[in-house]
Amino acid sequence: MIQTRPAAEPAAALDPRLPMAVQVHALLKREILTLQLRPSEALSEKELSLKLGVSRTPVREALIKLAEEGLVDILPQRGSFVAPIRVAEVMEAQFIREALEVAVVRRAAEQSTAALVERLEASLQRQRRAIEAGEHEAFLRLDEAFHHLLSDGVLLPRSWKVIHNVKGQLDRVRFLSLPEPGHLETLQAQHAAIVTAVRIRDPDLAAEHMRAHLQEVFGSVRLLLRDQPHLFV
Repeated sequence: MIQTRPAAEPAAALDPRLPMAVQVHALLKREILTLQLRPSEALSEKELSLKLGVSRTPVREALIKLAEEGLVDILPQRGSFVAPIRVAEVMEAQFIREALEVAVVRRAAEQSTAALVERLEASLQRQRRAIEAGEHEAFLRLDEAFHHLLSDGVLLPRSWKVIHNVKGQLDRVRFLSLPEPGHLETLQAQHAAIVTAVRIRDPDLAAEHMRAHLQEVFGSVRLLLRDQPHLFV
């Protein structure tokens, strides 16, 4: 079961002016994606509500949404558990993400503007600083922002929303792979290659670099299945 902590610490991060269920969902999702809550760990509504300093209703609503995203298993008569990392779902999420993001980056290259390139290059600089500081979780957030920026930059925000909604299982693999030696540098170099292709307005090259970048996860899955098979089904 989850070890309870004083409610004051996490509750301080919750804004009473905003919907509690939304905030609880975001907090629990972050803890699941960063494996602070481990695969197959039991999730008690009562203990979570005490830990977060909220009623059980927003916790229940958050767990239901996380179940819809494939990150929590709700089992009748048994309770709720952090979902194991399901390889089939990781591969399906990668398939959906690649199909959409390759199309997005093609459009970004076709419609490239100085303003978009400037924002992408600023993102690259922030990524480099996170790598130099050894801040893995910060890099993951910046990686997310980089891809989101491409969709927003070509006025395709719903594309990113679809991607975001299906890639929960994929994100846990991405987080687990960050400590691999040289991995962050590889990802950042791939981002830089994508930006170059967008800047020179070469959609074929941009698509090629994006496809190679997103397929990086296949190698990570193989390594993690070898080294941490207990996390997967």
